[in-house]
Amino acid sequence: MTLPTTPSFRLSGKRALVAGGSSGIGLACAIALAEAGAEVTIAARNAGKLAAVAGEMTEAGFTTHTMIMDVADVERTEAAVLEAGPFDVLVNSAGRAIHTPALETTAADFDAVADINIKGAYFLTRAVAKGLIEAGKPGSLINITSQMALVGGIDRAVYCASKHAVEGFTKAMAIEWGKKGIRVNTLGPTFIRTPLTEQTFANPDRLAWIMEKIKLGRVGEVMDMMGPVVYLASDASGLMTGAHLSIDGGWTAD
Repeated sequence: MTLPTTPSFRLSGKRALVAGGSSGIGLACAIALAEAGAEVTIAARNAGKLAAVAGEMTEAGFTTHTMIMDVADVERTEAAVLEAGPFDVLVNSAGRAIHTPALETTAADFDAVADINIKGAYFLTRAVAKGLIEAGKPGSLINITSQMALVGGIDRAVYCASKHAVEGFTKAMAIEWGKKGIRVNTLGPTFIRTPLTEQTFANPDRLAWIMEKIKLGRVGEVMDMMGPVVYLASDASGLMTGAHLSIDGGWTAD
């Protein structure tokens, strides 16, 4: 009898691109991939933050690069990705949220969210896939969506629409590129404690709503995303594609 062996969670020799990697969830994902052995390129719009984060990661012994990127600028993003790639792993954590009641949503607000969360995510994922296909390589492409990609939420009609859309094109891309060995999945966190969520947590009514929904009785921390992103990036999830991995404390269980 030959005993099975666990597929590796290591990412040694892999090149990873993390969009939105200068803070919050994206930064945690970048560190997790680097800890697993990947050579990580962190991408964001703010050059100063990128340089500071890359400096700290380099000091920690990680192989780190930076890329100035506004995912809403799809042509420049694709050119930069194809020039610097191919990347074996993509983590797209770039996103925007504008929360208003649906009756108060402006066309400008809708476009601002959609340009990053839908169009930007779509063409960034496509750009990394294009580089892999041209190089004849497999890969793992991960889009950070949300629990709101599966359900609705208060004052979040536009945000929910954008994240539902990412789930849809992720499934379609997974079907299209599966035979080429390119896996495409999503990670769906609940409310994670970051500078961007401080205002939400400071609202007693919103906090009560959140705590009622999260069955584990606590909000998320960025560390909660680190194990799952390594799993999806690595051979350990080799048969997963077109899937959504919920990191939501049970929010969507009912």
